[in-house]
Amino acid sequence: MRRASYRKMTITMIIKLKNSPVITCFSCVGGKEERKGPLGDKLDFYDETDRFDKNTWEKAESEMQRRVFNHLLSKRDLKATDVDILIAGDLINQCTSSSYGLLSFDIPYFGIYGACSTAALGLALGGILCDGGYVKRAAVVTSSHFCSAERQFRFPLEYGSQRTPTSQHTATAAGAFFVESSGSGAYIDEVLFGITVDAGIADANNMGAAMAPAAVDTLVKYFRESGTGPESFDLIVTGDLGYEGHRIVTEMMLQLGYDMKNVYNDCGLMLYDRQKQDMHAGASGCGCSAFAMAASILPDIISGKYKNVLFLGSGALLSQASVLQGENIPGVVHLVKLSHREG
Repeated sequence: MRRASYRKMTITMIIKLKNSPVITCFSCVGGKEERKGPLGDKLDFYDETDRFDKNTWEKAESEMQRRVFNHLLSKRDLKATDVDILIAGDLINQCTSSSYGLLSFDIPYFGIYGACSTAALGLALGGILCDGGYVKRAAVVTSSHFCSAERQFRFPLEYGSQRTPTSQHTATAAGAFFVESSGSGAYIDEVLFGITVDAGIADANNMGAAMAPAAVDTLVKYFRESGTGPESFDLIVTGDLGYEGHRIVTEMMLQLGYDMKNVYNDCGLMLYDRQKQDMHAGASGCGCSAFAMAASILPDIISGKYKNVLFLGSGALLSQASVLQGENIPGVVHLVKLSHREG
């Protein structure tokens, strides 16, 4: 596997979007714990049972996607036929939450897997498609569910396993976004797709440490190629490294000459009160950064609170098989630069 190299840059990696694709509309849904958290009152709707009227956790996650996308359509008074492409992904094998949840919509479907980086990856792909004139309106949808993720990657809830201090709580949440070739909202200016980085971490309960070096790799490449630094942005947000990964990134970036402490946050630290809700290292999952973006970050960009934002979606690329075979967990981090424009 490949390790990060912060001092060797030979090719241009930043994709500059010249035609100003824009995130025009967004929606988010969550479960019981998400409702209790600091952003809970920003959810469009939630379910105290986490079941969304379904009899399995996997079906509940699919239903979250169906409902959040329907709500997105209703916000813009649009029909499915008004959407050119549907980009969606989740954590469950072969992205079944997305394919089953969005099955009833007659829209060309682009299934993606980026683990917890799926929201950023989807927005980046949607922006490129709109910027190139291939589509006028792309929808991006992603989700995660605590119970379905636990069953797939760790242990079913009935097992009652103890969580380590470095473990993160998979968010029961879904987010949906419209990326369009014109309109008003949060503008996508640049995209930088990350490489996979093996940090030598094999512990599925310490994914923040596994992903942190990939976040540093992507950030350093962006700063060096663009000639910018942390001071150039109102907010730099990863999603989702949690407490452990956020700490590691802050320390590693400082060692490389970048002081991030005044502008750096992580979506995994935004969803819950870690002490009161007993969430250990914070939140994770595809739905984590999607929820944080739709509930807080995008509205703050549109209002003008933030003028320039770097959103870095971070994914731990493990699977059931890789965990059982004791493999290391590679990470990948994709960057999307967002901006506010007056008027």
